[in-house]
Amino acid sequence: MPENEWARKTVPEADLSQVAQELINWGNSYDIWLFQGDLGAGKTTLIKELGRQWKVEDQMSSPTFSIVNEYRTSDGQSIYHFDFYRLNHESEAVDIGVEEYFDSESYCLVEWPEKIPNLLPDRHLQIFLEVQPDQSRTIYASQHE
Repeated sequence: MPENEWARKTVPEADLSQVAQELINWGNSYDIWLFQGDLGAGKTTLIKELGRQWKVEDQMSSPTFSIVNEYRTSDGQSIYHFDFYRLNHESEAVDIGVEEYFDSESYCLVEWPEKIPNLLPDRHLQIFLEVQPDQSRTIYASQHE
């Protein structure tokens, strides 16, 4: 497997802690993390586990209605969590200042990035999640420059 790819097959939810740590170690130089998968694939669940690993002090939840949530880590860093599922047009993301968030050098965790294809930075980490019949997850990730 090329260096810019990371894959793990058939991951039970109980192993998300280990998966999150592996992803952090592998992709820690990337500020923009894109999460793709069907509804219920586990995007928010994985993001919550990443937040736990990064020592987020705030209660984490999906920003489906607010579009963006800001969390603080124990060392005062900001992490931004976006959910673009409800967007009808990219201009709605521009209206909330998504480009400024992306330029902030803080982690930006983006659910439903396919809703804003023209606004995504070239340099990002892309994570795909897929539910398997036994309710485990297939997780595949790649680094993009």
